[in-house]
Amino acid sequence: MTIKNPVEWGWALLWNAFTAIGAAGPALHHIQDTIHSPAPIVRRIDLRDVTDALAAGFEDFATFRTDVIFLCVFYPLIGLLLAQFVFGSEMLPLLFPIASGFALVGPFAAIGLYEMSRRHEKGLPTSWVHALDVFRSPAIGSMAVLGLFLVAIFLTWLYTAWTIFEMTMGPELPVSLTAFANDVLFTSGGQMMAVIGIAVGFLFAVFAMSVSVVSFPLLLDRDVGLDTAFKTSIKAVWMNPLPMAFWGLIVASTLAIGSIPMLIGLAVVMPTLGHATWHLYRKIIAS
Repeated sequence: MTIKNPVEWGWALLWNAFTAIGAAGPALHHIQDTIHSPAPIVRRIDLRDVTDALAAGFEDFATFRTDVIFLCVFYPLIGLLLAQFVFGSEMLPLLFPIASGFALVGPFAAIGLYEMSRRHEKGLPTSWVHALDVFRSPAIGSMAVLGLFLVAIFLTWLYTAWTIFEMTMGPELPVSLTAFANDVLFTSGGQMMAVIGIAVGFLFAVFAMSVSVVSFPLLLDRDVGLDTAFKTSIKAVWMNPLPMAFWGLIVASTLAIGSIPMLIGLAVVMPTLGHATWHLYRKIIAS
């Protein structure tokens, strides 16, 4: 079978993952058993709560520095491999969409960090090994389905970004990264692509954050249904638009900063944001 581009390759992986989920009977039974479970109480928070959650996340990172860097070192490695794939495939227009996609799938990739923060909060022994305990959680099926949903959003974003490129700068592919950057900055088509791409990417990011920022920690923390976690996360964002917009700005800016030095900074940024997301969940959802 021939895969024509990264988007088709990604959809093939996604389909295989859904097939694997379908074979996991107990996980699917748990999803059915917990459907329509009672929703928790959602609190209103302010900007101070967001900064406090970020500070607590950094404190957790400092506590488990060696463990989480070991656990998260694959983020920059994956990013570098993806970048190499893009360069080698002459698919430079997808370089930024792939890099920005960390924000879309990050909540799923960080579930092990949520577990570490949860154990630390309870005073239990905690190391990177305990991050793997999420695979023994009764809600692992729900988290996997939600994670695949985020991957589908990411792949849809890639397809959309490629379509925007073709409509504004295509169909000819750039000959080099320098030429592509020059076209983006100094041609009308490139500037239009950047404006449209950023605007559309923002909508993707808002949607992904709305359905995931509370969902994953809630599924890990309590025996609730996937639909309940999904709706509770959206409600949390709806009730706290300004603080959640501030949180989204923090995520976007720190991921951008962490990506600049060859993505190496993500080994620090990702675990800090992961731990902070757990503490933000604690502030939003009443005990």
